[in-house]
Amino acid sequence: MKNKRQYIIPIFVPHLGCPNDCTFCNQRKISGQLKNVTENDVRDTIEFYLKNFKEKNSYIEVAFYGGSFTGIDVEIQEKLLSTAYEYVKNKSIDGIRISTRPDYIDRVILKRLKKYKVKTIELGVQSTNDYVLSTCKRGHTYQDVINASKLIRRFGFNLGHQMMVGLPESSFQDDLKTANDLIKLKPKMIRIYPVLVIKDTELENEYKSGNYEPLTVNQAVERCKELCYLFGKKKIDIIRIGLQNTDTICSPTNSGSEVVAGPYHETFRQLVESSIYYDTIIQKIKKLNTKAKEITITVNPQNVNNVVGYKRENIDKIKEMYDLDVEVKQDIKQPLEKIDIEVSKKFKDFIDDKETVESKRKK
Repeated sequence: MKNKRQYIIPIFVPHLGCPNDCTFCNQRKISGQLKNVTENDVRDTIEFYLKNFKEKNSYIEVAFYGGSFTGIDVEIQEKLLSTAYEYVKNKSIDGIRISTRPDYIDRVILKRLKKYKVKTIELGVQSTNDYVLSTCKRGHTYQDVINASKLIRRFGFNLGHQMMVGLPESSFQDDLKTANDLIKLKPKMIRIYPVLVIKDTELENEYKSGNYEPLTVNQAVERCKELCYLFGKKKIDIIRIGLQNTDTICSPTNSGSEVVAGPYHETFRQLVESSIYYDTIIQKIKKLNTKAKEITITVNPQNVNNVVGYKRENIDKIKEMYDLDVEVKQDIKQPLEKIDIEVSKKFKDFIDDKETVESKRKK
């Protein structure tokens, strides 16, 4: 699996199995899926994706997203799972993953999922602060998260967590604590979602009445960046930052958008990763033992956008802050995680060149 291209076939089962509406949630609008899913829908979706995947030597999972899968009527669960399992048995796909609530996990449920070769279970944690969870009407506690996470790992599933930043009553410190609490539960992967205010939710009413102030894009980027540092140190795979863009999850200024307010950006993950790269570059610049006028940054081609930044933001900030000219050089042999910085022109050389030109001009 390590050397294979990984593909996900997403199947949304919005709101099925959820016992209540969280203040921030409208699953049907977030997923863009308005009708319930049938076995035929599952089969058609899988067939469509399999025909369009380009690489043959790949690892493929069917993923049941949205709602709380293990809270669905057992008969419906089994119909959906058994349809996907047909493709596991004929080796068209490699596995199945589901997302669910922490309080909808027990031994009976996990045995059922094992039967259908489910490999990964993602838990919608959102926060580990019980007061925040209560405020958002999540309907579960941090202890439920602990119990479910341990049980999932004990049964041999891959454990994933989903958390949110900027929830009502949640501070930056609360978000950092949630990340550290989750790290202790040893998930293999994490999704980080800054809170967006969605139409027809309780949070929309709170926002309009002035009782909730969403994060700005810059605030959300800074929070998510710090979380990335924490998860990265523990080698936890960050598989998503920010909600998936859809026809309705888009800029609040767009006609038809279901987003009322909040830190929406079409390339939110790039903003976070670019900010991380910017910090790394600045640290390296500060360690240069000479005053530079021009530097060359060498990176793998896959990381050029993150180094340059959204609309060249990183390059412009470096130029403004340090009066540096920057050349970005691509090298396919460069390790993905490595950034090399070389001084291509010292400030002294720049002054000497300038004086030489002035001297020739006067002559």
